[in-house]
Amino acid sequence: MTAAFTFPGQGSQAVGMGKALADAFPVARAVFDEVDAALGEKLTATIWEGPAETLQLTENAQPALMAVSVATLRVLEAEAGFSVGRDAAFVAGHSLGEYSALAAAGSLTVSDTARLLRTRGLAMQKAVPVGAGAMAALLGLDYEAAMEVAGEAAQGQVCQAANDNGGGQVVVSGDKAAVDRAVEIAKAKGAKRAMLLPVSAPFHCKLMQPAADAMAAALAEVTIKAPAAPLVSNVLASAITDPDEIRRRLVEQVTGTVRWRESVAYMAGQGVTRFFEIGAGKVLTGLVKRIADGAVGVAVGGPNDIAAARDALAAAKQA
Repeated sequence: MTAAFTFPGQGSQAVGMGKALADAFPVARAVFDEVDAALGEKLTATIWEGPAETLQLTENAQPALMAVSVATLRVLEAEAGFSVGRDAAFVAGHSLGEYSALAAAGSLTVSDTARLLRTRGLAMQKAVPVGAGAMAALLGLDYEAAMEVAGEAAQGQVCQAANDNGGGQVVVSGDKAAVDRAVEIAKAKGAKRAMLLPVSAPFHCKLMQPAADAMAAALAEVTIKAPAAPLVSNVLASAITDPDEIRRRLVEQVTGTVRWRESVAYMAGQGVTRFFEIGAGKVLTGLVKRIADGAVGVAVGGPNDIAAARDALAAAKQA
C-alpha cells in the first residue's frame, strides 16, 4: 500500500464546507446528522450558514472539521471504493485531525469523536485567559533554529514549538510576552517572516496542561479500538495501533508538538507516495510537496474531487 489518508486541522474551516457532499450523497448527510445528534444541537447549521465567527470558535471548528472529513471519507468509500483497512498504509491528522483519522479508521465512533472534540475545544479555550497566551509562525527557519529561538525567548516563561509543519514553517506557542520576543529574535536570526497568528489560545504548549487533564478524563470514558490502519501519532511521528497507547498519546498531544514534518517524512520513508487529504481545504496537500520529494498530494473535499481521487487511488495500487 502506497497511500496514506490524512485529515486537516483547525484553520481549514470555511462556512459552507461539506454542504455539496451532504446534498449529493446520503452517506455524507448521515455523518452530519450523527454529529448533530451527539452534540444535541444543529452544528450543521453553523457549518453551512455561519456566521464565520461562530464556526471559528474552537469548540465548534474542531467537531465541524471532523464531521466534514468523515463525511468525505464515507463518500469515497461508497462512490470510489476506498477502504481504510485495505488501501491506507497509514492514517494521520494534524492536531484535531488526529481524532478525525481515528474516527475514519473505526478506532472511535463518530458520536464519541464529536463529543471529545467539543470537550477538547472548550477545555483548550478555558485553559489560558484570553490575551495571556499567543502563537506565532516563524517562516524560513528550520525546526532546530526555531527551537533555539523559542529557548532564547522564554526567559522563564513558556515558549515552545507547537507545530513543525515542514517547508521551513514552525509555529511557536506560549506566554504572550515570550512569543512576542520570539518574533523579534526570529527576525534577527534571518526568518523570512515572523508573525503573530490570529488564534484564541496558545495551543500545543505547557500552558494547555489543564486541557490535557480534561482530555485524560474524557478519553478514559470512551472505547478506543485498534484502527483499521496504523495511526501516525502527532507526538511520536511514528505509527501506533494499541488503543491504550493511542489514548495516552492523545493526551500528550494537547501540550506537545505536532511533528507533522517528521510524520510525513516517516510515511514517505515507509513507501507512501500518495497522500490523500480528506476534508476541508488543501493545507496538508501543500505541505506534503515541501516535505517528501516526489510525493503526490490529493485534496478531496467536494463532489468534483471524487473521480480524481478514485483515479489517484488506482494509480497508488499499481505503483
